[in-house]
Amino acid sequence: MQKKKFPRVQDIVGLIHALAPPSLAEEWDNVGLQVGDPAAEVRRVLVALDPSHAVMQEAAAADAQLLISHHPLIFRPLKNLTPTDDVGRALLLAARTEIAVLCAHTNLDRARAGLNDWLAEALGLSQTTALQGSAGELFKLVVFVPRGYEEAVAAALFEGGAGHIGDYDQCSFRTLGRGTFRPGAQSDPFIGSAGGARETVREMRLETVVPREYLQRAIQRMIKAHPYEEVAYDLIALHNRRIDIGLGRLGRLDQPLALDAFAEQVRVALSCQALRVVGDGARQVSKVAVCSGSGASLIGEAARQGVDVLVTGDVKYHEAQSALTQGLALIDAGHFPTERIVVPRLADCLRERLDERGWTTEVMQAKGEIDPFRML
Repeated sequence: MQKKKFPRVQDIVGLIHALAPPSLAEEWDNVGLQVGDPAAEVRRVLVALDPSHAVMQEAAAADAQLLISHHPLIFRPLKNLTPTDDVGRALLLAARTEIAVLCAHTNLDRARAGLNDWLAEALGLSQTTALQGSAGELFKLVVFVPRGYEEAVAAALFEGGAGHIGDYDQCSFRTLGRGTFRPGAQSDPFIGSAGGARETVREMRLETVVPREYLQRAIQRMIKAHPYEEVAYDLIALHNRRIDIGLGRLGRLDQPLALDAFAEQVRVALSCQALRVVGDGARQVSKVAVCSGSGASLIGEAARQGVDVLVTGDVKYHEAQSALTQGLALIDAGHFPTERIVVPRLADCLRERLDERGWTTEVMQAKGEIDPFRML
């Protein structure tokens, strides 16, 4: 019988951060490990939307060592820690039962193959891109490689996550030139000899792009594959806007639908008790934007891009009026219904990544979470 292998809390933090890098989170957010010992062994994980006291009780009853939630447990700085509110009760219970708490919030909202991609998929959208792409998340990496070694170095970079442009991968540009260097007395040069004369070498200038979240991994693999003792490379921050990450998602329906017909499709797909709809119910819609949770801040961007309808939650009266004046329809499906899909999808992603590494941790889904709103 194969012996069970369990990861540490820090191992699972690494898996979640690879899926949803903390660098993608909004500045006001608080993501990552919020409670617990990074070195603690994890035999069971509970995945939930909210790290409430009730969910923490469920985690304790299931003998879970780690709770992964979408919403943060610690969102604002704490002035005290007492059992007089839900956050305090949850934190004290986590400490007593040694349950670590890990949060993936706006970083998972914005991530590639994250919550908003799952929401778009659930609503039947195709050809999806970020509604509001992120700038400053791409780097151009330029490295100089002796002729004959460029393929090995390029392969290492691609394996490290470099070279993706839209639906294309392994993208690079190469220019042949001449490089010069003189080995120092203490060097161990690949070409020439220590303390020797200046060398002139035919080198390839290899250029590619690297997302911020893969930057360190790509550089480490590049250096390992490169034959030189000292690798010459440049990193150039780009202002290109990425369309695979960012706020919300924009996509298309396979066939245009009347707004009310699409709203009913949304209601069924998200198991909503009810919807609030802004716009003419007979209007045909095909270009659809989605934003899980509270996405009314994207009304202007959606209208600017010619979106027919934005599906989100927590829309206020004046925001609805603004959408109407800009010719944008809205479907307010609620905060909870547009986000609860995170639980089964994140649990599935974690199981897959644990299995790839031979870890036998059990991943469970919170069962007691309900929408706080009740429709009469």
